[in-house]
Amino acid sequence: MLMYNLILKKRDGGELTKEEIDFFIDGVTAGAIPDYQIAAFLMAVYLMGMNSRETTDLTLAMAGSGDMADLSSIPGVKLDKHSTGGVGDKTTLMATPIVAAAGIPIAKMTGKGMGHACGTVDKLDAIPGMRTSLDKDEFVRIVKDIGISIIGQTDNFVPADKYIYALRDVTATVSSIPLIASSVMSKKIASGADRIFLDVKTGGGAYIKEYTDSLELAKIMVDIGRLANRKTAAIISNMDVPLGTHVGNALETIEAISVLKNEAGKDLTDFALFVASRMMNLAGLGDMAACEGIAEEKLRSGEALSKLRRLITAQGGDSAVIDDYSLMPKANTVAEIKAERTGYIRHMDTLRVGMAGFTLGTGRESKDAPIDYSAGIILRKKPGDYAAKGDILAEFYTNKDDEALSAAREEFIGAVEIGDEPPPEQKLVYAYVDETGITEY
Repeated sequence: MLMYNLILKKRDGGELTKEEIDFFIDGVTAGAIPDYQIAAFLMAVYLMGMNSRETTDLTLAMAGSGDMADLSSIPGVKLDKHSTGGVGDKTTLMATPIVAAAGIPIAKMTGKGMGHACGTVDKLDAIPGMRTSLDKDEFVRIVKDIGISIIGQTDNFVPADKYIYALRDVTATVSSIPLIASSVMSKKIASGADRIFLDVKTGGGAYIKEYTDSLELAKIMVDIGRLANRKTAAIISNMDVPLGTHVGNALETIEAISVLKNEAGKDLTDFALFVASRMMNLAGLGDMAACEGIAEEKLRSGEALSKLRRLITAQGGDSAVIDDYSLMPKANTVAEIKAERTGYIRHMDTLRVGMAGFTLGTGRESKDAPIDYSAGIILRKKPGDYAAKGDILAEFYTNKDDEALSAAREEFIGAVEIGDEPPPEQKLVYAYVDETGITEY
């Protein structure tokens, strides 16, 4: 079998067999296929797509490319959570400690940031001393000991996806539905959790822009979970507006901590509680009303914050950052971006906000490049807010030169539309998807 023939077949719209998909994943894992052929294959999939059978075969092949965590020694229903990624999306760091505080074990394997969106691993790596590369035995032990562990992909966990994931980030193939579905679900299956909760972002700042496409992605992933005997549910949430006010790895970690300290804005706190309560319901803790009450109590009582503190400590991090944000990485330059006219913030192009952050240093310019954990943006105004001319719209944090700062400023100013009338309110969540069907809000 030749890789050239697989690329040609998919380029021309052909359907790959399970054997051909296994050959591709085995070759990626063994290092037998060069980057340029992997990249060509990814672009062929991006352009021509995959059907549900191909996507499921790709997912299972990737999940089996390395170690599979065995969580059977941990009592109770083990839960995993994943977001497809967006600008300012720090949901995992907000919601999972709430759920773990309710006694539901969280075993989460996650990825690094891609393109304009920061990844959960990168947010955790911004904490001094934090280790997100653990072997499976330590991963299981931490979940058993404190009820939660969040790790990145090691060489032994889903190695095929780890390699493909990095190439997708630099080959403009991030937003392919089958590649997203297989990447997400391979990690979820390999991490060994009994149940999987997915937050599928849709809109301008998401990898999937259209609601119908996001719904398709959610349904495919829920179906893959069913075929793999993992009860799975998903929400479709709005990424036409940045989530919260902080964009960038250290900044998003700080904002997530502020939610758990009951110090954040109502919209972000409400979203954290919404996600946490649905995760609890999926795990069988109770009906939705009961789970909403439990989630709020675990947040308000400080138990969720305590759980995050224990997670950071267990994985080698300095949990003092919870009380002293100055211990987090700090940028050398802070610049204020001011409104050029008076009016309401009518619209904020979330993708352009994310790209402004990327220009400041939040993302990787090549698959092995480092990122600047301190870089990012704090939004002082968001859609619906009123701004007088000269008001601060945002603060930029960077270690880049003046040229990069100027380019980021131009990108951000172009993202913000100011008008005389306030914009209509937007939904934060559009739908809930599980094995029984779709509930739209």
